[in-house]
Amino acid sequence: MSAVIGTERERASRLQALVTGASSRVVAYDAGVPVTRATFERHVRAVAAALPQAAYAVNLCEDRYRFIVALCAVALRGQVTLLPPSRAPAVVDVVRADHPDSICIGDTSLDPAPPSYWQLPDALAELDGAPLAIDADATLLIGFTSGSTGAPKPNLKTLASFVTSTAQNVAALHDLLALDDMTPLVATVPPQHMYGMEMSVMLPLLGDVAVHGGRPFFPQDVARAVAECPRAPVLVSTPVHLRALVQAHHDDPSFAMPPIAAIVSATAPLPQDLAQAAEAAFGCEVREMFGSTETCILARRRTAHDDAWTLLPGVTLSPQPDGTLVDALHLASPVALADLVELLADGRFRLCGRNADLLEIAGKRASLGDLTRKLLAVPGVVDGVVVQLDADAHGVCRIAALAVAPTLSPDDILRALRQQMDPVFLPRRLRCIASLPRNETGKLPRSTVLDLLRS
Repeated sequence: MSAVIGTERERASRLQALVTGASSRVVAYDAGVPVTRATFERHVRAVAAALPQAAYAVNLCEDRYRFIVALCAVALRGQVTLLPPSRAPAVVDVVRADHPDSICIGDTSLDPAPPSYWQLPDALAELDGAPLAIDADATLLIGFTSGSTGAPKPNLKTLASFVTSTAQNVAALHDLLALDDMTPLVATVPPQHMYGMEMSVMLPLLGDVAVHGGRPFFPQDVARAVAECPRAPVLVSTPVHLRALVQAHHDDPSFAMPPIAAIVSATAPLPQDLAQAAEAAFGCEVREMFGSTETCILARRRTAHDDAWTLLPGVTLSPQPDGTLVDALHLASPVALADLVELLADGRFRLCGRNADLLEIAGKRASLGDLTRKLLAVPGVVDGVVVQLDADAHGVCRIAALAVAPTLSPDDILRALRQQMDPVFLPRRLRCIASLPRNETGKLPRSTVLDLLRS
């Protein structure tokens, strides 16, 4: 009997609440209506009771509030959420092929619908019961890298790790969050992305903030979502969306952004001039976050004023010859990243590019990131990317580029680049296209870029 009691005590000690705070705490705004923790838990129990049996569930919900409800319902059932790097059917099919005992959950009618598709009801039912809690050390979800540098890789996350990383994120944002008068969040980044998961799902679940349930995309949609918040929110966004917002502010007389408490950006490097323009346009701080699917967020900076990063509490970096080793309280073991860093005397660090991006040709060195910045600096280039192709039959890895430049020809762009870079790094193939096929967070999967260059 004592052994049984001991086992039960150990199990109880591993239980962790899926959502914290008082029952009256507002967790989200669903279509403008505040949702308390108590109501949220009733929604989760009702969805969990109706879910089909499966080991895994791919969460395809568009609405952020329903995404969070589905995530917690799946966890309550002891299932694991799968988050593919894209919701494109082909990408979802690849993930499901590796996890055959899986269903797909969504909040809209899909045509064609993926196999084993289960749609949430338009009006969420409610079910009373015990507070929501799960095994903190069990796998909560599997997130996949974006594939921008190769094949997507799975990364297992537990609720225990998110509890720790969320505490770090709250510490990194404490001066932007009015915790004595709950700060709302509006997010343009999809919740399926790890940055979106941390900042717009885990913060409202485990921190004292409330998230707007929508996922605005266009500038007018973002302004409408901000206006629906009871007070100035923190905008969780990306460089792609920030550029569109700044452009709308300058070029669209009908565009008016209500007050914003602060802007947080991640998923891609934020150019300093864009950060400065956003701060000037919207009268608030723009704070950039640095992290990855493998590590979660690990550092922050105010990009408009500084190029050095400040580590979050409990995070340490160890430079390696081919990258950087990251250790943190929320990581089960140190994680190796391809990013090269320079540690500064004051404890901060600078990013020096990625090991995979570094080029050495004819004894000269450059990085793909710097070459891309030079391409984007050409007047008339709206968007672009520089890549190194796979080795040809002679073992040579040539440099190529895609550019969006409606008023320029490839020759015009190359002529301008000759003034900015060493001839050995000039793209040997440069193709102008109407737009780059960026995903929801602004990233470009390498395989897609190579396909466009081949065509």
